[in-house]
Amino acid sequence: MKKIILFFFLFGFAILSHSQQGFEFTNLKNNQIKIPFKLINNLVFINVKVNGVDLLFLLDTGVSETILFGFEDTKELNLNHVEKISVQGLGGNAAMEGLKSSGNKLIIDKIESNNHLLYLILDPSFNLSNYIGVTINGIIGSSFFENHLVQIDYSKHMIHLYNLDSKFNRKLKKDFVHMPLLIERRKPYVNSVVNLNNDKVEVKLLVDSGNSDAVWLFDEISDKIQVPQKHFDDYLGQGLSGVVEGKRARIDAFSIADFQFQFPVVAFPNLSSIKNISFYNGRLGSLGGEILKRFVVVFDYNRGGMYLKKNKLYKSPFYYNKSGVEIWRTGMQLVRKLVVVPDNSIVLQSEEIRSDNTANTNLKYKYKVELKPVYEIGYVRPDSNAANCGLQMGDVLLEINGRETYDLSLQDINAFLWSDKEIWIDLKIQRSDDVLNFKFKVVDIL
Repeated sequence: MKKIILFFFLFGFAILSHSQQGFEFTNLKNNQIKIPFKLINNLVFINVKVNGVDLLFLLDTGVSETILFGFEDTKELNLNHVEKISVQGLGGNAAMEGLKSSGNKLIIDKIESNNHLLYLILDPSFNLSNYIGVTINGIIGSSFFENHLVQIDYSKHMIHLYNLDSKFNRKLKKDFVHMPLLIERRKPYVNSVVNLNNDKVEVKLLVDSGNSDAVWLFDEISDKIQVPQKHFDDYLGQGLSGVVEGKRARIDAFSIADFQFQFPVVAFPNLSSIKNISFYNGRLGSLGGEILKRFVVVFDYNRGGMYLKKNKLYKSPFYYNKSGVEIWRTGMQLVRKLVVVPDNSIVLQSEEIRSDNTANTNLKYKYKVELKPVYEIGYVRPDSNAANCGLQMGDVLLEINGRETYDLSLQDINAFLWSDKEIWIDLKIQRSDDVLNFKFKVVDIL
C-alpha cells in the first residue's frame, strides 16, 4: 500500500506588508548551501533559530510574512519592538489579536536575517501542531525566497540555495523547464490550464507550498469554473480564521508548463471560507504541494521564473481521504507501560520493579511512564460511511485496526484512513465515560 498524502493548509493574511532585510549567507564565500527539511503531508518544514531559540517552521510561498504561534515546547523567546495588531486569514471567523515585532535575528542553517519582522498569533486555539502531529512554531514566507535561487527537491527532502549569479543558472537552462513567475505583493503566481467539464480554462494560481492539495479553484467567483457533477462536500483545512470547507472532485486534466496530469483531485473552497482573500489580480485558485512534490522546483523571485524537473514522485496517483474522518492531535497523556529489560539495565522514570519468577531469570519487568499523544476526531464528513456508522466529532481514538493509537504518529493513523484500497476500519473510541467500537468501510466515491 502506498503511503498517504494528506490534506492541509492554505493561509492568507490580512496584514500590511512591510519591507525587511532578507536572508544572506553568513559566509560570503559560499555560493550555495544545503538545508534538509521534513516533508509531512506534502508540506515542507525547516528548522529556524529565532533570537537564539530553535523552532520548526512551515515554508510557505503563499505567505508574504513570517508568522509565529505554538510555543508549548519553548522555554523562553524574546521578541523586540512589539506592538498590537489584528490578524485575519482563511476561514469564516473574525480577526484575532496578534503582535508585530521588528528587529529580530533569524538563522536558518548558514543564512541569516538580522532585522526580521515577525507577526505573533496570540490565540492559543490556533495551533498548526494539532493538525500536523508534530510541534510547529510558525510559518516563513517570501523573505526566504527573495535574495537567492531556491531549489526544493521534494523527493530528497533537501533545499539548495544559490547566489543569483551562480553557475547553477546554466544547469537550469539545460535540465529544467522554465515558466514565468509573477511576483505580486511578494507572492508568486503562475498561469496554468485546467480541463473540466470538457472545457479548457486558463487560470492564474497562487503558488502555495503551504497548501497540501493539488489545486484549489474558486468556482464561486468565476463563471468559467464549474464544479464537476460528481463531487462531495469536504473539510479542506484550517485557516487563521477557522475551518475551511468546500467540495472535492476529479477534473479531466491539469497542465502546467509542458506537463499534464490526468484526473487530479481538486478542491473548490466555499466563498465564505475565502472571503478574506483579495481577488484584485485575477487569481482563480492555488497550486499546492500535491503537484509541487512531483518536481524538483526552483524559484527565482528576482527574475520572475519558476523551473521544474520531474522527480521520482511524478507519476504518483492522486489520492484523497476516502474515510471521511479527520484526526487531530489534541493533547498529551501519561501512559504507563510494562517493559522487559535485562537484569543489569535500568529504566528511567520507572514506577515499579518486580522479578519474573516464571521465565528467564536474567530478565525483569519494569513499568515506564511515557508522554504520549491524544488523538480525537476533528471532523466527520456528512453522509460518509464513518458518519453513518455513528462516529462523532470529539470522539477520542483509543485503537485503530487493533493498534493502540498512542503508539502511532498522526501519519501512521492517516495511512489507514487514506488507504488507496477499499478496506475496513475498526475503531475503538472513548466518548465521555463510554468505550465504544465502530466499523466502517473506506470506499472510493470519485
